[in-house]
Amino acid sequence: MNPTPSGRPREGVIFLHGISRSFRSFIKMQQAVEAAGFATRNIGYPSRRKTLSALADDIHPAIAPFAEANEGCTHFVCHSMGGLLARVYLARHRPSRLGRVVMLGTPNGGSEIADLFKNWLPYRQYFGPAGQQLVTMRDDVTEAMLPPVDYPVGIIAGDRTLDPIASRLMLRGPNDGRVTVARTKLEGMTDHLVIHASHATMIRNREAIMQTIAFLQDGQFRR
Repeated sequence: MNPTPSGRPREGVIFLHGISRSFRSFIKMQQAVEAAGFATRNIGYPSRRKTLSALADDIHPAIAPFAEANEGCTHFVCHSMGGLLARVYLARHRPSRLGRVVMLGTPNGGSEIADLFKNWLPYRQYFGPAGQQLVTMRDDVTEAMLPPVDYPVGIIAGDRTLDPIASRLMLRGPNDGRVTVARTKLEGMTDHLVIHASHATMIRNREAIMQTIAFLQDGQFRR
C-alpha cells in the first residue's frame, strides 16, 4: 500500500501460519499481498510448544507496533490453527483499527483427527499443548478464549485431500484431508468459499491467493 503523506502505510496485513509450520509457508501469499499494495508482517511463533492463550501473548509484541504504524486498518490472514490463534489474540489484544480476517482451512469447529489422536503419546509430544485444543469438543477454558466474532471474517475451505485414508475413515463430508468444510465455518462469518485444494497446499494455491486479496480489498470473495 502506498504511504500516505504522513509516510505511514495505509493498511497492513498480519500473517499467522498453522501448527507445525513456519512463516516460510506464507511467503508466496505474502509477496502477492504486498504486490497488491499492503504492508505485511509475517510472524513465526512456536506453535507446538504452548497453548493458544500463551501464544497470543507471545505474538503481541510483534503485532502491536506494526498495527500502530499503519495509517489505516490492520488485517489478518491465517492458515489452519493460525485462525484460532487470531481469534484468541483479537479477543485479548484487538487493534484499535482492526480490518478484515481471512482464515484458510481453520478448524473453527475442531477436527475429528485431533479427537482420535489427542490421547496418543506421539501426537501429544509432537503437536504439544495447542494440539490438544484442536478437538471438536473443547473444554470451557478454550471455549471462553474463542468468543463470537464481531469483525469481518472470510473463510476459505478446501475439498481436496492428499491423505485418502484419513479423509475416508475419520472425516465425514468434503474435507481437505485435515478439516471438513463444515467445521471451517463460523457463526457470524461474512463469507465462505470452497476451493479444490488440500490443507497443506491451499496457502500456495493461486485461487486462494487471489480470493484472499479480494476479501482484503472488498470484504467478499469473487464468484
